[in-house]
Amino acid sequence: MRKHLPAVVVTMVLLLLWQGIAMVVDAAYILPSPIQIMQKLWELREPLFLVHLPATMGVTGLGLLISIVFGLLLAVSMDWNPKIERALYPVIVASQTIPTTAIAPLFILWFGYSIWSKVLVTILITFFPIAITVFDGLKSSKREMEELLLTYGARKKDIFLKLKLPTALPNFFSAIKMAIPMSVIGAAIAEWLGAQKGLGYFSKRMMTQLDGAGVFAPVVLLSLVAMAAVGIITVLENKLIQWRKEI
Repeated sequence: MRKHLPAVVVTMVLLLLWQGIAMVVDAAYILPSPIQIMQKLWELREPLFLVHLPATMGVTGLGLLISIVFGLLLAVSMDWNPKIERALYPVIVASQTIPTTAIAPLFILWFGYSIWSKVLVTILITFFPIAITVFDGLKSSKREMEELLLTYGARKKDIFLKLKLPTALPNFFSAIKMAIPMSVIGAAIAEWLGAQKGLGYFSKRMMTQLDGAGVFAPVVLLSLVAMAAVGIITVLENKLIQWRKEI
């Protein structure tokens, strides 16, 4: 608890500052206070938690799962074969230069308001950090250790399983912790641009009604869910990579 005390103090100070500025502005449609947002969350708990949150989490979970699978496959392939790295690495980097808000309407045009138009936006945002971060982790294994394993008669498969895979595990968890907030952002952007349900869609609907607290409520809910997911991944990381504390 002592370790997290500075973060708690800073958060409380920022919330109090936000509350004070909102009271001075006194225009909830422009800047609602944290208390007003929490009240709105409670008032709209049924549609938010029973309809819109499951829709957004479905898009986020499916897009993140696909990004993890294909990101890991691509990272391993590029590490296994340098020709694949030279062929695909520039393409992966180039894919991140495409503005998401510009291509998301095309996905909606192609796939309509189905879940796949929003899943593709999530994949486009999260695929790059997973693939590149894991690939860098695989490449970070020490050459001296590889040569030592070769002198013991290890094959390429043995080097990958015994050396490269454990070395890349911290990078993998770091990539997941980066991808979770980004997947939430991607799902919200896609729902904002075109959807029939979801927290992004709900926030846009509240904006048309000039309901400032209603706009912030699903955003706060998304942030809380993302922080909880990152916290779970951090706990798993500490359980699975205990040797990291010894370094």
